[in-house]
Amino acid sequence: MSNIWDVIWTFFWIFAFVAYLMILFSVISDIFRDHKLNGWLKALWIIFLVWVPFLTALVYLIARGRSMAERAAAAQQRAQHAAESYIKDVAGTSTADEIAKAKALLDSGAISADEFAALKAKALA
Repeated sequence: MSNIWDVIWTFFWIFAFVAYLMILFSVISDIFRDHKLNGWLKALWIIFLVWVPFLTALVYLIARGRSMAERAAAAQQRAQHAAESYIKDVAGTSTADEIAKAKALLDSGAISADEFAALKAKALA
């Protein structure tokens, strides 16, 4: 019966280790992503992450967690914008094409004037 508990305990420690590695890599990537930190502070954080990794990661998440989330959200937004512009470039549709399609939908009665205005504003954005 103790064999099953050994398996459960092993799975718990594997889960904890993988979670810790994810946090560690997130902290390291955020340190290098932050342009407000100078090189010395980045080096200091990395040194502490090497020598006292668990405590340093915990302190970093508490002290800089909010700005870490803001930087991650900004990076995600930049990636989303880049993907959208790439798709538009590959698809070959221009702003004028999108407005013309919306106008055709308005003329056919498929959309209302308010919906046309919303589509036009989105195309021009």
